[in-house]
Amino acid sequence: MKFIPLYIYIYIYIYCDYDITRNLTEDWFLGLYLSIYLEMNSFSSSSSTLLGSSAFPSLKITPPFSKCRTTRLVTKASVAVEQQTQQPKVALIRIGTRGSPLALAQAYETRDKLIASHSELAEEGAIQIVIIKTTGDKILSQPLADIGGKGLFTKEIDEALLRSDIDIAVHSMKDVPTYLPDKTILPCNLPREDVRDAFISLNATSLADLPTGSVIGTASLRRKSQILHRYPSLNVQDNFRGNVQSRLRKLSEGVVQATLLALAGLKRLNMTEHVSSTLSIDDMLPAVAQGAIGIACRSNDDKMAEYIASLNHEETRLAVVSERAFLQILDGSCRTPIAGYACRNEDGNCLFRGLVASPDGTRVLETSRVGPYAVEDMIEMGKDAGKELLSRAGPGFFSS
Repeated sequence: MKFIPLYIYIYIYIYCDYDITRNLTEDWFLGLYLSIYLEMNSFSSSSSTLLGSSAFPSLKITPPFSKCRTTRLVTKASVAVEQQTQQPKVALIRIGTRGSPLALAQAYETRDKLIASHSELAEEGAIQIVIIKTTGDKILSQPLADIGGKGLFTKEIDEALLRSDIDIAVHSMKDVPTYLPDKTILPCNLPREDVRDAFISLNATSLADLPTGSVIGTASLRRKSQILHRYPSLNVQDNFRGNVQSRLRKLSEGVVQATLLALAGLKRLNMTEHVSSTLSIDDMLPAVAQGAIGIACRSNDDKMAEYIASLNHEETRLAVVSERAFLQILDGSCRTPIAGYACRNEDGNCLFRGLVASPDGTRVLETSRVGPYAVEDMIEMGKDAGKELLSRAGPGFFSS
């Protein structure tokens, strides 16, 4: 893969319509980049030919052009790639995903597993990654709790799936609402990553080491409430939004003194060197379905259902089903601090733990269940735990 500057990617991702960008290839972006580069530097036609033949021999770059609008840059770049590829192949599977580095890492993990399991998908171009911007990606100036609603990071991807613009959708399961859109199914969860949260700071090794008044950045009310419950002297800001890289940059710039991130995401991005310490499950119960990847398709698409079902990790799927049953009873959203975790204990049974908290962390209610590691039993455990906490919390608990 040839390096493409990030600003070119961002320009197209932000300013071009979804219908234009969804089928772009790496060569398309490369052609665009070279065309813009030549225009800005006023190279001659011979310079263009030299650059195209020596640095990128597989591409035929069009001569430079002067004072063109962006639309003409796009057209010429597209023509340059069409000279290389006479007729693009139709992808067998189009994977819909958000455009963050973590979301793309999860989409590529899905792609690699599909290729490993199905030889016909190993051919170049058989699987295409389609980037879709969601509501949660577009609105970064407000806390998630203030934006409200469900499906902030999935709605537009689900809509593309229903329009048949994509064939399967790859989601972080913690972003998926408890009710799936009509005519879609989610029959597959990939093997779950580490569910714990990572503490990251430049001058402390744990929450307990932070001085009074230290600012901790997070976008999660679940994390905020559990932190304040144990360390009420800390200042937790809940609008610390952005992808992993941007949050780490803000931390290095001193915007906050510490942050908490899902260890699963850091592992998938190979960025665990930033971790100061890992919080135990007892200290920070994870979000429902944290660390799990889900793959959805249309309910009438038997071929796609067959493809993705072959990747399913049943132990993960059952744990996620149990946790989401708990969440469904509580009608959880980004406005409610809820945590839930199901796992197999030493005896091979399911241990379920659930938690609800007031946003300010003054009240935290917890419960647990143990039962057979079987789907019906685990769903019932999740529902029963949710009903218990809902009853104990009483009216007005989440607005305190």
